Amino acid sequence: MGTKDKASNKAQDLKGKVKESVGSATGNDDLRRKGKTDQTKSALKDSGEKVKDAASHVKDAVKGH
Repeated sequence: MGTKDKASNKAQDLKGKVKESVGSATGNDDLRRKGKTDQTKSALKDSGEKVKDAASHVKDAVKGH
């Protein structure tokens, strides 16, 4: 996974946590849900990148690198 992708995913996760916290503190359920959604999207992107990395490692191992 590239550094840029990691940073982007982390930023989205942190933004989601802030939204969720502010939504909870203010009683704004819509903002809280949007925060949870941002965190979920970040986690899914991160998982996808990890799968790509693992596939690349398997490909390299098969080629003998």
